[in-house]
Amino acid sequence: MNNSNKTVLITGISSGIGLALTKKFLNENYSVIGTTRNGIIQNFSHKNLQVVALDLTNNANFKQVEDKVITLTKGIDLLINNAGTAPDVFAGIPDINSFNETIATNVTGTVFFTEALLPYLKNDGQVLFISSAMGLPDNAAPNGTAYRLSKAAINMYAAILATRLNSQNIKVTPVHPGWVQTKLGGSNAPYTPNEAAENIYNGISLTKSGKFWDATVM
Repeated sequence: MNNSNKTVLITGISSGIGLALTKKFLNENYSVIGTTRNGIIQNFSHKNLQVVALDLTNNANFKQVEDKVITLTKGIDLLINNAGTAPDVFAGIPDINSFNETIATNVTGTVFFTEALLPYLKNDGQVLFISSAMGLPDNAAPNGTAYRLSKAAINMYAAILATRLNSQNIKVTPVHPGWVQTKLGGSNAPYTPNEAAENIYNGISLTKSGKFWDATVM
């Protein structure tokens, strides 16, 4: 497939799923704009990769990313919101500081960064949110209050956004990548980041806009 004229923007590419997705899309001949907190990625470079700084808790930073995007591409084919945090994921009792950090990053920052980038999405493009089945009511459990709430909120935002962008044929999909071997998932998780990236890439075109998607079930 000739993807050489396509651009994907992926947030949070310094490690884990974000880095694996970056490498996958580069291997598929996409141009990739990736974000990290400091605009640097260690021990990896590619001629079709541009890295920009993004702090999702600082909305003044969004305009800087917009300005950079304008210089790098004529339009975004795919926006993948991968960046996030989960300081309370193993905690049973909510803590106000980690709660506020999680909501500020995973919900407020992600929503308003997406809104800032919407004007640069091509018609027939797609917005993907790396979400989690932990945000589904049927999977409620005592741990990770803020994390679970943040992913539930993103699932709803994706459904709302899908209705807004329907006339532009832009698909919006919240995706559960599975339990993955990342800082969040730990070493006992059944999927590697590369396997998660492969599943996500292979299934993107099959998703239905506004519908929660489990990438481990094809």
